[in-house]
Amino acid sequence: MKNKYFIGGFIIVVFLGLMGYLFTQTNIKYEEDFSNVVNSSSTVKATGSWVKAKQYHMDYEKNLFSFYMIDYKGTELKVVYKGTIPNNFESSTSVVVTGKYQNGLFHASQILTKCPSKYESQFEQENSNS
Repeated sequence: MKNKYFIGGFIIVVFLGLMGYLFTQTNIKYEEDFSNVVNSSSTVKATGSWVKAKQYHMDYEKNLFSFYMIDYKGTELKVVYKGTIPNNFESSTSVVVTGKYQNGLFHASQILTKCPSKYESQFEQENSNS
C-alpha cells in the first residue's frame, strides 16, 4: 500500500517539476520598441507596421519571406521568415512577429497580422456625419 503512495507522489513531483521548467522556457518578452529588440538575445514578440514603401520579397526557392517593419518611434527593422506570406498581410494594420534578432536581421518564427475591423469603417462614417 505504501508503494502506491510513493509512486503516485513521485509522479506528481516529476510532473510539477516538468511543468515549472516548461513555463520558464516559454517566457517571451513583448517589445514595442525595436531598440530593445536589437539589444535582446532572447526570443521576443515585436509589434509594428509593415513599411509598404519598401515592398516585401518572397524567395520561392529558399521559401523565405522578408519585409521591413517600423515601430511607433520610427525605427525600422528587416524581418526574415522561413515560410509563406501570411494571410491578409497586404491589408494588415499592424504586424506581430515572434523570434530573435541576429546578424542585423529579425529572424521570425511566427508572424501574426492584425487587419482592420469591419466596424472601424462604420465608426469613422458615424463620426464624420456628426
